[in-house]
Amino acid sequence: MEKPPRPPQRHISWLDAGEDFPHVSNAWGHNDPAPGLLAAGSKLDVPTLVQAYSQGIFPWYSEGQPTLWWSPDPRMVLYTQHFKLHRSLRKTLTHFSNNPACEIRFDTAFVDVINACASNLRDGQLGTWILPEMIAAYCALHDAGYAHSVETWVGGELVGGLYCVNLGGMVFGESMFAHATDASKIALCALVAFCRAHGISMIDCQQNTGHLASLGAQEISREAFTTHVANTIKQPAPTWRFDPVYWCQLVPSKTLQTP
Repeated sequence: MEKPPRPPQRHISWLDAGEDFPHVSNAWGHNDPAPGLLAAGSKLDVPTLVQAYSQGIFPWYSEGQPTLWWSPDPRMVLYTQHFKLHRSLRKTLTHFSNNPACEIRFDTAFVDVINACASNLRDGQLGTWILPEMIAAYCALHDAGYAHSVETWVGGELVGGLYCVNLGGMVFGESMFAHATDASKIALCALVAFCRAHGISMIDCQQNTGHLASLGAQEISREAFTTHVANTIKQPAPTWRFDPVYWCQLVPSKTLQTP
């Protein structure tokens, strides 16, 4: 995700701690200076974050800005059954699955993953939106059981991964990093395989990027997105443990190691 724009000089709702969010239909539209901007203020704590994600809202801001809350329209999502596993990535997964030194882990290094994401600057990006207070907030969300890390390990070294938020049957992708070729893509494949195995049909991607689109992500209306969120967060949340058998949904079973 790129650095968010500076808040424009126009009124938006200012939230005091504990105050409810305005309805997402109040977010700024395409003709406004910052489309999708809904509100500012409030607290970055577990109850506020859970409330926000439950309504299709997420925080995104830069150093020196107040906490800004967004609900863009359209919304970029990845339907897990529409995930595009290109031939080169399929070959990478096959090699990964057959290498005893390679493994996927969940939630064993959340702090390391989010810090790596924060330091993973992209081309044209001047700074990170994953500020220290954001890291602390999502670590608290992790401790509360709502935020999770998907980790790519090679030879006992963390080489890539992502972190996400899970409420019931809905997963909200946040950020990823790679210190080795395709390490973040492998983590995403693991997340897709896990979601398919547990009947989770959608991963929120927040904003449109060419990379996500190449993997099968697409835009849907905010109304369709928030309706899906409202329905799925009522479902039981899965147990976050990765089983190698989940790869069967992505690569031929004959390429898997015996669990």
